[in-house]
Amino acid sequence: MVSNPAFDIPCFSGRYIEPILGGGAIFFYLEPKTAILTDVNHRLIETYQGVRDNWIKVEKELKRLQNRHSFQFYYEERKRVRRLPHMRAAQFLYLNRTCFNGLYRENLKGKFNVPIGDKDRIIFEDEDFGKISQVLKSAKIYTSDFEKAIDQADEGDLVFVDPPYNTAHNVNGFIKYNQQIFSWQDQVRLQKAIFRAAKRGAKILLTNADHDSIWKLYDGMEEYHAIERKSVIASDSRYRRSTTEAIYIIP
Repeated sequence: MVSNPAFDIPCFSGRYIEPILGGGAIFFYLEPKTAILTDVNHRLIETYQGVRDNWIKVEKELKRLQNRHSFQFYYEERKRVRRLPHMRAAQFLYLNRTCFNGLYRENLKGKFNVPIGDKDRIIFEDEDFGKISQVLKSAKIYTSDFEKAIDQADEGDLVFVDPPYNTAHNVNGFIKYNQQIFSWQDQVRLQKAIFRAAKRGAKILLTNADHDSIWKLYDGMEEYHAIERKSVIASDSRYRRSTTEAIYIIP
């Protein structure tokens, strides 16, 4: 769940559509009556499905992983292939919450390969899996390319998009590890899908890099804001500083 966000969310009467899911903070804040949640990461999607469909077993397995957590256990669990859906969901959450900076990265063989981080809290006191499961029941959740999901948007729908923040002049640092990279061509493809949805009457809320190549790409969007956020990904603390991100809105 998320507290009141730092920007105004457009009112909408139709579906909530989030084609690049991530943490789903806006979805959980709004608790929409109908939603479409998609992502190309099938492990992320089956985790949401697992919590939605069998949250009690997911929570129980996550507590077991919490009790066994250690440096050695993390790497042992990272290697394991879990067969049952609720165990895969719990494993995904465990690794995400204990790995370095909560990153998700795969090697060329499709294996999660992020090293252990310095956090060991896996179950949060204010986390209500039952409530999360109930909210998720309003959503269709499935693996999909973002363009296919956005192309479903129509008049009255709200599309919220939070893509990876690459730019026309940036080389993604994980390009030699990831199976799939969000490229500049994907940024262009995303822009075209968003403009098509807007022409059909959908409302758009987009976050992206606050960079001149993104400004040019979204020139003509009705509303632009720059908001400050903390950069926490860099391994060297000297590079963890305040930065800005762009918010574009077609209300």
